[in-house]
Amino acid sequence: MTIYGIGTDITKISRIKKLLKNKKIIKRLFSKNEIKKSENKVNKVNYYAKRFAAKEAFTKAIGIGISKGISFNEIEIYNLKSGKPEINLIGKTQIIVKKILKKKKINTFLTLSDEDPFAIATVVISL
Repeated sequence: MTIYGIGTDITKISRIKKLLKNKKIIKRLFSKNEIKKSENKVNKVNYYAKRFAAKEAFTKAIGIGISKGISFNEIEIYNLKSGKPEINLIGKTQIIVKKILKKKKINTFLTLSDEDPFAIATVVISL
């Protein structure tokens, strides 16, 4: 396994709480599946804050931030039945990342945590 990149992000939960008041921003930052899944969450703000941090960490791990056409709503964070968080790339973002990494298959490792007032995520990408 070759490590391509590592990214970490820490997000202030109160910042995300303010963003969530705007429906357009929610749709721009989060996928339809993430939004749908949030409906069942008791603490939606922390749910979204961890996902936002994960998206930031992912873009740092590939080394481009949110430039080059990557869309946050196309970096989808979900959990396996075991609870393990995973990253799924969709749409143009998937194509862009494959071009950057010159690989059809990449492995991503993600960890999420929150403790008021922060949410944090770390992503490791291997080829």
